[in-house]
Amino acid sequence: MLVREMFYKISKQIIIIIIVLCNFINPSYSSIKKNIINNLLKTNNLNFDFEQKIEQKIEKGKCTIKYPKKIYCIYDNLYKKIMISNGKTLLIKNLKNNYQYIYPLKKTPLEMILDKDYLIKQITNLKINNITDDKISFVINKKDLKIKIFFEKNTNNLKGWETEDIYQNKVIFNILNINTNQKIDNKIFRLPKLN
Repeated sequence: MLVREMFYKISKQIIIIIIVLCNFINPSYSSIKKNIINNLLKTNNLNFDFEQKIEQKIEKGKCTIKYPKKIYCIYDNLYKKIMISNGKTLLIKNLKNNYQYIYPLKKTPLEMILDKDYLIKQITNLKINNITDDKISFVINKKDLKIKIFFEKNTNNLKGWETEDIYQNKVIFNILNINTNQKIDNKIFRLPKLN
């Protein structure tokens, strides 16, 4: 009888401790999500340097994102590759030899990554996947697609993403030196004449 009472008392204390800990943890996660969402709501565009890693290959360059669904990136490599989305179509063009690839944006992960409203809705409903010293991540699963979205812990700015390309290679896109809500020329999102 005495053992049963002690067990009951200890079990009750453990449950109280768990409830108290959950009340401390959940509001802080809720606050983190709220800060990220508020920052996204205030952000109309982003200018940044990037580093993209596909398998073992690393490429660098500069990008501009304008919500919703527009991106312009120029790669700092021998081929001077550009990537442009006008909100509907994604063009990847190699300026040196004029090769180009055209995709409907909706067939790529960028359809979701470049849609601020979609990100806000997902973040509202998702649990935080991971928090490190400098990053907060969320995982979006849609059909057969898995996207990890990263935000900078201190500024709540978009920090990058991880996904797979059309060849099922792991792609990690890191955003560096970000500036938000800068004056941009909308002409950069126009697709060049197609060959």
